[in-house]
Parts: sequence; structure tokens; C-alpha cells
Amino acid sequence: MDEGFKPLYQQSAVIPVFEGRVVLITAKKSTRWIIPKGHVENGFSPAESAAKEALEEAGLIGVVHPQQAGQFGYSKFGKQFSVEVYPLYIDTILDEWDEMHLRQRKLVTPAEAVEMVWHDELRRIISDFFAVN
Repeated sequence: MDEGFKPLYQQSAVIPVFEGRVVLITAKKSTRWIIPKGHVENGFSPAESAAKEALEEAGLIGVVHPQQAGQFGYSKFGKQFSVEVYPLYIDTILDEWDEMHLRQRKLVTPAEAVEMVWHDELRRIISDFFAVN
């Protein structure tokens, strides 16, 4: 086996859309703005798993569109991650949720989201999804 090979870990995420705006959250241990994401759980499709993350991480309930908005990759702890991104059309924003004491949550315009999100590829996905120039 190639010593330089690093396995790819599959994750999924949502672009949370509410009334034409985007809900961003902070990463757990930083002030960087991100979207809800996590590992694809056994027995869940990537879209279903991403919807579960949105509930746990941001208190968001809605309908995930099954068509991907995009995909991006990143490295962390010496591992490679591949993230499938889906639109989540929000029906309900909860006042209390599992990780409310670990993260901030903010409702912003698509243009603000593009400026705030730290990951370049994710910025492009959000920009393309909302046709922000």
C-alpha cells in the first residue's frame, strides 16, 4: 500500500436557507463561520445525515433538497475529508437546540455568507447556489 495514501472520510453538509437568507454557525472550537456538517451516519443518506447535523448543531428543521449544491474537500488531523453540500429549506428555527452553548448562529444574506465563510471552496458553492457575484 502507498505510504502517502490517506483515506477519504465522507461528510455531508447543508446550506440552510430561510426566507432567501442563510443560517451560518461557528465551528465548535473557533469563531470561524461554517455551515452544519458531519460524518454520514450509518443508515442515513448523505442528505438525511446533513439534515440531522443541522438540527443538532443549529436547531434547524426543514426539507433537504436531494440534489447537491456542490462538494468540497479539506484536511484536518492529517486526514482528508470530502463533503457533499445540499440545500436545506428551513421550516422551523428552534430557540433551543443540542449545541446552542457550543456555537453561535447567525442569519445573513447570501452575499454576507460568502464574505463570512472561511473555506474558499464553500464560499464558491454558496456564491454559485445563490448566484452572488
